[in-house]
Amino acid sequence: MDANVTEVDDDWTLLKGMGMEPGWITTVLLVPCAVMLAAGLLHVYSLVSGLLSKSPVRNKVLLLSDALSTLGNECATIFHKGGARLILCGKSWEKLQELSDKLLNASDPSVQTFPPKLVLLDFGDMESLPEAISEILECYGYLDMLILNSSMKLKAPAHTLSLELDKLLMDNNYFGPVTLTKGVLPSMMSRRSGHLLLVNSIQAKLAVPFRTSYAASKHAVQAFFDCLRSEVEELGVSVSTINVTFISSHAPSGKQNDTAAKSFWSDLYTKKPPGFSTREAASEVAKTLSNKRREVLMAPSLPKVAIYARSFFPNFFFAVMAAGVKDATNTKM
Repeated sequence: MDANVTEVDDDWTLLKGMGMEPGWITTVLLVPCAVMLAAGLLHVYSLVSGLLSKSPVRNKVLLLSDALSTLGNECATIFHKGGARLILCGKSWEKLQELSDKLLNASDPSVQTFPPKLVLLDFGDMESLPEAISEILECYGYLDMLILNSSMKLKAPAHTLSLELDKLLMDNNYFGPVTLTKGVLPSMMSRRSGHLLLVNSIQAKLAVPFRTSYAASKHAVQAFFDCLRSEVEELGVSVSTINVTFISSHAPSGKQNDTAAKSFWSDLYTKKPPGFSTREAASEVAKTLSNKRREVLMAPSLPKVAIYARSFFPNFFFAVMAAGVKDATNTKM
């Protein structure tokens, strides 16, 4: 045992003689390990960052039902840059071509993009939909993502609206989107993959005076997709709805501040509640395609409170609505 101790002491003496203290040796051994660990972590970080930064629409076949609206234009720009295989729909072939040319001219040569495919689509002309749906499916043979952002808006007292106008509203806001969805849904179900996203109005949650037919159409399409979500979820098809107060190209970007109006309840139908910019709405659409949230409500606090009041205190809500209509009528007089 003494001999072993002597040998160890001799080893340490030799190392000291070479100027190598035990602490220095430990450092020499740890440095390569630390470098290797750091390199490994950096590699893992780069992989994760690449996955997170990857566009959720890259190489996906994505259809915009109204690419010519302000929201449609913004979404088309974002998704084209993101590498989506776009199918752009609208009522005007000339305007669709202009949008396609704009997207192609703005393309980054260093990033792979795909020329958009164009299809004429008019929900107000129900007889043309079967041909349009066939043309849509012929573009790539399938759809990965369908964004239904078409809408016809109307504000008027109920007794002034003709039945023909009511039907036109329902065609544009309900029957049209539903017909298109039913046309592409079988291909999604057979592939067990797909995402349906409805950009809807807050009127689907909160019906206020002077928007009877419009709110009815929005309630109807909301109910359809709420029911459909449960039917197709197990088949790999996701259904999302985004309910927004309103979208304006002139609305400021950034979080909307709630303004203390002199009569908020009256403002719900005499004015537009605080809205969101086109960029904010398009960003929410892109985010929803990524996280696949089932339902998104884009509204300031006060409209959200009104929705809860309608659900939990209906008599109070109806009384305030009626009082607001009376005040608005007296003001006009």
